Amino acid sequence: MSGIRRREFVILLGGAATAWPLAARAQQERTRRVGVLAGYERHVPEFEAFRKQLHELGYIEGKNLVIDWRYSDEGTARLSILAEELVALRPDVLVSITTPATPAVKAAAGDIPVVFSIVGDPVATGFVASLAHPGGNMTGQSIVAVDLSGKRLELLREIIPTASTLAVIWNPTNSAVRLAWHETQDAALPLGLRLISIEVRTVSDIVSAFDIAKQEGCQGLIVLPDPLTGSHRSAIIALAAKARIPTVYGYREYVDEGGLLAYGANYRAVYRRTAIYVDKILKGTKPADLPVEQPTTFDLVVNLKTAQALGLTIPPSLLVRAEVIE
Repeated sequence: MSGIRRREFVILLGGAATAWPLAARAQQERTRRVGVLAGYERHVPEFEAFRKQLHELGYIEGKNLVIDWRYSDEGTARLSILAEELVALRPDVLVSITTPATPAVKAAAGDIPVVFSIVGDPVATGFVASLAHPGGNMTGQSIVAVDLSGKRLELLREIIPTASTLAVIWNPTNSAVRLAWHETQDAALPLGLRLISIEVRTVSDIVSAFDIAKQEGCQGLIVLPDPLTGSHRSAIIALAAKARIPTVYGYREYVDEGGLLAYGANYRAVYRRTAIYVDKILKGTKPADLPVEQPTTFDLVVNLKTAQALGLTIPPSLLVRAEVIE
C-alpha cells in the first residue's frame, strides 16, 4: 500500500470510528413520540405515575420525548376519532388506557406497536391471542385478578354483617365490567346475598342510582371500576355520603378522596409497568415478545373518618389487614 493510500485509509478509518458513536448517540437522543388514548374525560392524577416512570427511564418531555394525550369517556365513535388523530401524528408507540379505549386504538394503529393498560380480559375481548404469547402488535397490562369481586363482597359483609341486600353500580357498555358483574353475582350466591343491579351509562344515571339503592332497601353498595364512574368519582363519593350507604370501590383513589373502602389493583403500579413496556418497545422489543401482565400489587384501604360519619365500627380483623386513612 502506498504512503498516500495508507494515509487515506487511516483518515477514513478514523472518520468512521468517530461517526459510529455520533450515529449511536443521535439514535439515542432523537425525540420519541408516544400517543395516549385514555377512556376518561380528563387527565387523572394516577397518570402521573406513567409520566414519572418514563422520566426515570431517561425520557424527558420537551427534550427527547413527546406525549400526545387524548381523553374521552363518550363512547366508541368519539374514541375512534381520537385514535385516528393520534395515528396521524405518527407516534412510535400507542398507549390505550381502559378497555373501551383499546378497540379504537387497535383499529386505527395499523402496524404501530400498542401497549394497553387498565383493561379487563384482553384474551376474551380479542386484543391478544394469549397472555403468555400476545401475538400481533399489542401487549400490556390487565387488571383482571382472581376473586376481586368476591373479596369486595366479603369485605362489605365484614363491615355490615347483617346485610342481606346490596346494590351494584356498573356500566354494561364496558365488556370488562360485564365480566365483573357476573363474577359478583357468582360470589353473592354462596353468601346468600340479594343483589340489586343498577346500570349506569350517563352521569344522570349515576345521580339516580343512589335513590334506587335506597328505595330497594340496600344496606350496602359496590361500584365496579369503569371509566365513566372513575371520571365522576367525586360526585359518587358525595352521593354515597348523602345517602348514608356504606360503599366499596375498585381502587384506592376513592378512599383517598373520602370514600369508605376500596379493594383492587394498585393503578399507579400498573401505570408504571405500562411505561416500562413502552420503554422496552422503544428500544426494539416486539409487543409479541412481551407477555401480558396481571396485577401483583393490590390495595385494601379504609377511611375511618367516613366510617365514623356512617356510624360504622370497622372490625379489628379488617383494620390490621388494611391501610387506614384517619
